Amino acid sequence: MYKHILIATDGSELARRGLDQGLKLAKPLNAKVTVLTVSEPLRREMASAARLGGIDDPVARYDQQIDALMKERFEFIQARSAEHEVDVDLVHEIDDSPAEAILRLAKIKGCDLIVMASHGRRGLSRLLLGSQTAEVTHSSTVPVLVVR
Repeated sequence: MYKHILIATDGSELARRGLDQGLKLAKPLNAKVTVLTVSEPLRREMASAARLGGIDDPVARYDQQIDALMKERFEFIQARSAEHEVDVDLVHEIDDSPAEAILRLAKIKGCDLIVMASHGRRGLSRLLLGSQTAEVTHSSTVPVLVVR
């Protein structure tokens, strides 16, 4: 059925449920799994504010923080994948739009299913907050499994 599953995660508790669902699905299908996490780049305004706050090299500091966060997140993902007995390929990208990064990687890797979590917001709250999941489901050419 599915041969290559892309699981998108931001490390939140809800996204961890999406990770588990994707891994549970991959095991009986013997599907390849790629797990993607996307970080936003350091914005110029934030770097300027950090400099004003006394941080000499905010870009290097941001990179260090992202590296530490990814190490922790990837250790968790590796542990969960081992529990499910599923090998995973871990990918981290920096992009202004997580949805675009998810769609791009799914295409590059030839994924035939995307698994991601959603808070299930509707109406005005979804409009105001935006929804990466909504953007992916709207624009994806492959099926998207949304976990709530």
